[in-house]
Amino acid sequence: MMRTQSHCHNNGDSSHQTGFNRRKNLCRIAGLLAMLGVLGNVSALTLSEAESIAQRNDPLFENHKAIARAWNNEAVADNQLPDPKLRFGLSNVPLDTLSTTQEPMTQFIVGVQQAFPKGDSLALKQLQSEWQAKAELARAEDRQRKLKMNIREDFFNLYYQVEAARIIRESRRLFSQLVQITESQYASGRVNQQDVLRADLELSRLDDRAITIQTEEEMLRAELSQWLGEAAWQPIAAGFPELPEISIEDDINELITSHPAIIVENAKLEAGRQGSAIAKQQYKPGWDLTLEYRKRFGENPDNSERADMMAAMATLDIPLFTENRQDKRVAASEEKISAIRWARDDQLRKLKQIYDRARARLKGLDERRRNYKDDLIKSAESNTKSALKAYQSGVTEFTSLMRAHITELDIRLSDLRVRVDRSLAISQLLYISGEEK
Repeated sequence: MMRTQSHCHNNGDSSHQTGFNRRKNLCRIAGLLAMLGVLGNVSALTLSEAESIAQRNDPLFENHKAIARAWNNEAVADNQLPDPKLRFGLSNVPLDTLSTTQEPMTQFIVGVQQAFPKGDSLALKQLQSEWQAKAELARAEDRQRKLKMNIREDFFNLYYQVEAARIIRESRRLFSQLVQITESQYASGRVNQQDVLRADLELSRLDDRAITIQTEEEMLRAELSQWLGEAAWQPIAAGFPELPEISIEDDINELITSHPAIIVENAKLEAGRQGSAIAKQQYKPGWDLTLEYRKRFGENPDNSERADMMAAMATLDIPLFTENRQDKRVAASEEKISAIRWARDDQLRKLKQIYDRARARLKGLDERRRNYKDDLIKSAESNTKSALKAYQSGVTEFTSLMRAHITELDIRLSDLRVRVDRSLAISQLLYISGEEK
């Protein structure tokens, strides 16, 4: 039943409890009428609207976009030199007097030290972060495709339940008429009591199917509500939801290699290669450059001021013992690349399996759909009409008439299920191939 918000909340005042209960019952009635399409001011939910609402409210999509922006900012920072270091202090101060003028070598030192990382580490780190950002953007696109596929699955299944409920209601009216006819004929002695009991039994079975369908509908609406919120409880738009056309003759290898899930793995692979290149840079020496100004205090023996000094120094790493450090890091990075390749191959197989199964299913459902449309539905309707005429003429028994009605009902429901399953198969193929936005 559709949830209605306006004037349906308890204000917490016990003195108004009776009025609240009355309003609550009225709201339930209004919700039921809205579900049946009686209230014209309640908008019907279409598939495209459901997709748009879900995509706008999807937190994981925004999560991936935010992570991508973070990696792009990291990329800019990764290619910058480390901050320079300021060095200052006193040098060669005598301990006996702590005088800065006693010894000619006492100096006040101010310097700047700049570190230069090994090899091309900075540029490689920048590339690595850029590939990480590309991976997150591809994850965001894959998330949108998956979300759209999931929304379509729930929406089409919900449409099936709603339409099935309508078909059950129509059939129940017919079965109710059969019950009345049977009771009337039983009263006149034309049929036996078993026919009346059979008619009541089938009517009860219809009611049970209606309860099952309503339960499934409520569960599907609850499922959709995690993405659509209260919109999940709106009436479903009339008319079978349409999906974009798709060709099942497309090259599967081209489709899956350009799929966002594979782009994610390719980006991770490129990031891993940059990580391996960074590890190999550790065999090269890093170096620091230091420039210092050294102020001297006091005077020379000839009363002249002591000359100030400067110093320039370079410090180099000496990567001599690489067996347990650089070698292991390179080996670890190569193993990570290998792991990403295996993960990509597994993802390729999964996507191909989804596509092949959906394509095979679609071919079979197309054949079944044609069979229902061209033959089964017409035959079932003709069979029911013939059975009714035969029963009214006393040629056949009530059991044959009831069986004809049940068969027509089952065929109508099966035809609806085939149409829905066909759309679900198309939705899976669209997840693989993508669609124009």
